[in-house]
Amino acid sequence: MIWSIVSVIVLIAAIALFLTLYLTQTEADEVLTVTQRPAIRLATPSQKVTSLFFGVAMALFLVQIIMGMVTAHYAVEGDGFYGIPLQKYLPYAASRTWHLQLAIFWIATCWLAAGLYFAPRFGQHEPKRQAWGNAGLLAALTLVVVGSLAGSWSGIQGILGKYSFWWGHQGYEYVELGRVWQLLLIGGMLFWLWLMYRALKPALKHDADRTGLNHFFLYSAITIPLFYSAGLMYTNHTPLSVAEYWRWWVVHLWVEGFFEVFATVTIAYLCSELGFLKKSSALRATYLTTILYLGSGVIGTLHHLYFAGTPVFIAAMGAVASALEVVPLTLIGFEVVKTVRLSQEAEGFYRWPLKFFLATCFWNLVGAGVFGFLINPPIFLYYSQGLNTTPIHAHSALFGVYGSLALALMLFALREIVPDQAWNEKLLSFSFWSLNGGLVAMLVTGLIPNGFYQLVQSVNHGTWYARSAEVIGSPWMQWTVWLRIPGDILFSFGALAMVAFVLRVIPAVFLNPTQTPKGVQHS
Repeated sequence: MIWSIVSVIVLIAAIALFLTLYLTQTEADEVLTVTQRPAIRLATPSQKVTSLFFGVAMALFLVQIIMGMVTAHYAVEGDGFYGIPLQKYLPYAASRTWHLQLAIFWIATCWLAAGLYFAPRFGQHEPKRQAWGNAGLLAALTLVVVGSLAGSWSGIQGILGKYSFWWGHQGYEYVELGRVWQLLLIGGMLFWLWLMYRALKPALKHDADRTGLNHFFLYSAITIPLFYSAGLMYTNHTPLSVAEYWRWWVVHLWVEGFFEVFATVTIAYLCSELGFLKKSSALRATYLTTILYLGSGVIGTLHHLYFAGTPVFIAAMGAVASALEVVPLTLIGFEVVKTVRLSQEAEGFYRWPLKFFLATCFWNLVGAGVFGFLINPPIFLYYSQGLNTTPIHAHSALFGVYGSLALALMLFALREIVPDQAWNEKLLSFSFWSLNGGLVAMLVTGLIPNGFYQLVQSVNHGTWYARSAEVIGSPWMQWTVWLRIPGDILFSFGALAMVAFVLRVIPAVFLNPTQTPKGVQHS
């Protein structure tokens, strides 16, 4: 209780301090005016291949939604799907694993593709056979995704036996994939990093300052395979408390930390390159948010270890530091205002990429900030650990923040190389409002009343009772699952619209002329 109060006090003080710092250093003219409509760029061969990454990502997005529906239905019909004995072929553990892993896979695919697109754009250089490298990486990632999903299903079904840890299911959320697939995924990330470096190398050479945006873009990319590798620090014989420590390095520092930094750097770099922001303003914002994310995030990881037998001072450090993670999310509220101004200055050309970025800012503040802090203080986590309060934060942050940002990065890349006749803004408008409206409805009608009802039972009777069949199978819990169906359907329609949009623009990208070092080559 004491450290929960301390974390709130530190949070308020830190917000006041950094708001003062942020506002006193803001330049009056740091948002520039874009006076002319940008022209459609001719994509290089490697950039055309990146559009295929986006197509694969959207296919994974659709399958992930289907798995989410199946998983949610198991909450009201635990032994099947509308009378079909689905549990024999796709048990709850498998559908839930696929739902979570596919979310990570499609979001990461969009981010990796964005890096491959922007690297030659920022470096103004297309390395030889870069397109073949991109195509090879796409094939390798597809193999890892399909192989890991098949392996996790086989492990859950007991088919792999003692080899399940290596080829099937490791048993830990966010790193369910077998160790072999995990190693291959890290290898793919390293190959991706090498492809990025090749294209960005000329810009790095011309960058006089190794702390500038060019180098910072590379540094942030290096952290992605580096810190995902923390998941290799345990084996199937490691004690649970030690394995949990390293797993949370992946969940907290990789998913919530270094990917966040990479996205922040990419957006800041992109806005400065497009002429929306001064490079000095973009660099300052990048440094400030990076310091805040990593300064609070590294120590804040310890807030996941309250029940791993840690000493009191470890739990105290995690409680206080994890509260500070809301600070950069608060500052993002000010970035929302800037983003609105950017939308106006861009004269509609980047309207929908910026709107999805605006949604990222909103959900960062609400989903990651409000709902994240709601379950972080020790006194709250003591009662809510392992309850349905966590999915409130998970859905609003994983899709709301990282999913929206993945879509924003994808649309930034596609907007530059897709001809106007193939760019359907009606589909994007429908997708944007359906995805965000569906997520709001899903939270308000289902996840929030479901999670807080279970929390009340935990406070009144204990965690054992809140997780009992009497509560899980109660009429209230089942009704809240049914009540979220309209939101789920609306969200699904938004996803279908986005998939239809991407399938429409990929052929248009390949039919457009290709940019080469020697001129324009017609496809």
